[in-house]
Amino acid sequence: MEKQAQRHTLWKRIIQHREEYLMLLPFMLVFFVFTVIPVVMSLPMGFTDFDMVQLPQFVGLSNYVTLFLNDSIFIQSIRVTLVFALFTGPISYVLCFLLAWLINELPQKLKTIFTLVFYAPSMANVYTVWQLIFSGDSYGYLNSVLLNAGLITKPIQWLTDSNYVLGVVIVVQLWLSLGAGFLALRAGFQSIDRSLYEAGAIEGIRNRWQELIYITIPAMGPQLLFAAVMQIVSSFTAGTVAQSLVGFPSTDYKAHTIMTHAYDYGWVRYEMGYASAICMVLFLAMLVCNRLISKLLSRYMD
Repeated sequence: MEKQAQRHTLWKRIIQHREEYLMLLPFMLVFFVFTVIPVVMSLPMGFTDFDMVQLPQFVGLSNYVTLFLNDSIFIQSIRVTLVFALFTGPISYVLCFLLAWLINELPQKLKTIFTLVFYAPSMANVYTVWQLIFSGDSYGYLNSVLLNAGLITKPIQWLTDSNYVLGVVIVVQLWLSLGAGFLALRAGFQSIDRSLYEAGAIEGIRNRWQELIYITIPAMGPQLLFAAVMQIVSSFTAGTVAQSLVGFPSTDYKAHTIMTHAYDYGWVRYEMGYASAICMVLFLAMLVCNRLISKLLSRYMD
């Protein structure tokens, strides 16, 4: 009976807000066709040998056994992805929050300008600029600055030297990380009821740091969770940055992430069964991380 009552309440809310749901319908259709269905299909496909020409052949756990026992590049891609995620995920999350907080303190016109300035890199193709900055000759901006300062004696091959490629990719990914999560936090700051700060002042809150800890963060639970999920997804699925900057494959596979490995087998070798197994491992890793983050932020969701 309780489930029936919940379904009845849900259906009643849909009828009451039918205009909003109709506006969401185009996005939900696209999301379902191009995201939900491929994710669901990748689970059974990971147990097959499928080259997109012949019908899938069931191979059981063969793809997963090969992944973890015989594919040394995949094992290396796990290490690269973890390093990449540990650096870009938390740092970009804190960066999004701090920038959104600082921008929220500005006058309204400056808020709009700085929001656009920081969000624009996530929409633009800036790889050409970064390739110029990290160019391996003496005309590259970074090499030129370091040579003129006397810090190095010869140009560094930032984009091909295995000692630097992962660091370069991490730096560029951080620059591009102010995307949807950043906008969600910006919206969260603007949606906080100002009367909460007045009540906090009466209760004894005396500075902005106390306001941030005791009022701002607890009032932004949904936005904090959304931003965290977006940063996790972008950190674990990053592959375009590495391919665009340091080549495919990168030198000694130093910037070869799990997503890049899936791209290699899916869109270069057309081994869709094996690529689906790789994507399923990545999906499970992101799911576990999302669960952990949800538990950490659950106290702010009430």
